[in-house]
Amino acid sequence: MERESQFIGQSGAFLDAVERASRAASMNRPVLVIGERGTGKELIAERLHRLSTRWDEPLVTMNCAALPETLIEAELFGHEAGAFTGATKARVGRFEEADRGTLFLDELGTLSMGAQERLLRAVEYGEVTRIGASRPIRVDVRIVAATNDDLPALAGSGEFRADLLDRLSFEVITLPPLRVREGDIGVLAEYFGRRMGAELDWHAWPGFAPHVMASLEDYAWPGNVRELRNVIERAVYRWDDPETAIAHVQFDPFDSPWRPRPPEHRRAAAAPPGAAGPAPAAPSADDFDMVDDLRAAVDRHERAILEHALGKHRWNQRQTARALGLTYDQLRHAIRKHGLMEGQETGGA
Repeated sequence: MERESQFIGQSGAFLDAVERASRAASMNRPVLVIGERGTGKELIAERLHRLSTRWDEPLVTMNCAALPETLIEAELFGHEAGAFTGATKARVGRFEEADRGTLFLDELGTLSMGAQERLLRAVEYGEVTRIGASRPIRVDVRIVAATNDDLPALAGSGEFRADLLDRLSFEVITLPPLRVREGDIGVLAEYFGRRMGAELDWHAWPGFAPHVMASLEDYAWPGNVRELRNVIERAVYRWDDPETAIAHVQFDPFDSPWRPRPPEHRRAAAAPPGAAGPAPAAPSADDFDMVDDLRAAVDRHERAILEHALGKHRWNQRQTARALGLTYDQLRHAIRKHGLMEGQETGGA
């Protein structure tokens, strides 16, 4: 496969999903791929195609959410000249393009009911009819579809055809989110980091500082692998010293003190005046037994803030102190308190 199509990971949940895709690839049956955004649904679809007997035929991809509802059916099934305003010549649809190959339908849950009905006929009978045509065309297409929607729930509420779901769910591969893929965050971070370092012509790979790796492991990764790749590549290209471990990472690229704020009326709509969260519960007697744990948690949080601020300012302690609103002596005291001096006595001025 191409470099962008490699599967990187070692967790059991991830390897189980890949193995299930490998087994299903040889079956000439539809497959549904379910997963959050950024979990690699496109890669699974490609694997299903490349390991099938159709590997040397077309793999045609269509994002069902990328087109307005009025154009989806024409895109899927094609149209004849004059079928509608603007149709000056006949055009084949994605089904005809994928004949003898695989059609990957991404964001399946966004299909209109009309498109679902025509898709059901294509899956059941192997026939499609161009818009404006009177005779169907035979096609031999394997369907792989992907979504992050709960299709059984949509079918239960009448928003997705239950009979179409039955036809498409011969095999269902559900991809695990990155946050549950034990051990994979570090592996992926190293892979994306080394690749970005090579792109920048770094002669050696310095790795990540321990506190950066800890923060990567603790982050929830709502965008999964795609978000992780962006975070890692951004951290590497912003790092100016390839001889030292990367000590700063920014999860939100929009985070800035000059970030535009929404207009006042939008802020008011988001948080109506007087609306407040539930009042904190009064502390119980048991809470006072947690003082030591609280102190440890505060120390860990303080240490993490120091590590990230120092990494961001390349261990220049005076710049870090100014950024944190501390005096130079206060910062030095905090650094000694948390044992952060080792190997970093470089940034006084």
